[in-house]
Amino acid sequence: MSPGVSAPDAPPTLLTLVTGGTGSAREAAIAAALTPATSTATSAAIIAEGIASGTGPLDTHLRLHRIAPGCMCCIGNLTLRVTLNRILRNPPQRIFISLATDTHLPQLQKFLASAPYDGLLSLTDPIICSD
Repeated sequence: MSPGVSAPDAPPTLLTLVTGGTGSAREAAIAAALTPATSTATSAAIIAEGIASGTGPLDTHLRLHRIAPGCMCCIGNLTLRVTLNRILRNPPQRIFISLATDTHLPQLQKFLASAPYDGLLSLTDPIICSD
């Protein structure tokens, strides 16, 4: 387990990858997937690739982390790991990761299903957006 990551006896955090479409479309899909129980800062966290459009539907009270544009499987992997480890210190019920493309979706899923995340995260089916 990575330093600072939650205890292994905690229930796994649901993680959903959201890809395709525009940043606004992905944020709208995340907003639609949030339920009243998972729409607070303690129950949901979002890692979004890229800069905010300024018109996104996500509430400002959510734990929203922006990562510079770039493949989170390749050049953005270290930043993703650091951000994810910080989130998992106080794990929410749900995490959404917004990706511009699904180019390396299988590799990212494999990474998230491997140690140390295999006992901390439970991957759901990805949400694929269109423009």
